Amino acid sequence: MSSEKNRRTLNLLGICLRAGKAVKGFDSAVEAAKNGTAHCILTACDTSGKTKKEVGFYCERFGIKHLDTDVSKYDIGRLCGKETGVIAVTDKGFSDGFEKIISEVSQ
Repeated sequence: MSSEKNRRTLNLLGICLRAGKAVKGFDSAVEAAKNGTAHCILTACDTSGKTKKEVGFYCERFGIKHLDTDVSKYDIGRLCGKETGVIAVTDKGFSDGFEKIISEVSQ
């Protein structure tokens, strides 16, 4: 992922967090997936392989998207005040925005 994609991802994540449309942390994200409020779950690039595998399992089980970003836990922590590698997005519009940014092919 290019630095431009990282910047755009972090900008959208900041807006999403300020709007109250994101849940931080693995347990909270899984709970949001279980109760149907999550539209996608984002994982940081330095999240452990085990955690990414578990997130993928829950996303598949509850029919939501798992988007693996190239943004670090440190950068997410600077943005939201809690260093975390897993964030559930609870708004369809934001979820679509993240998917569009992450799926773009680098120029």
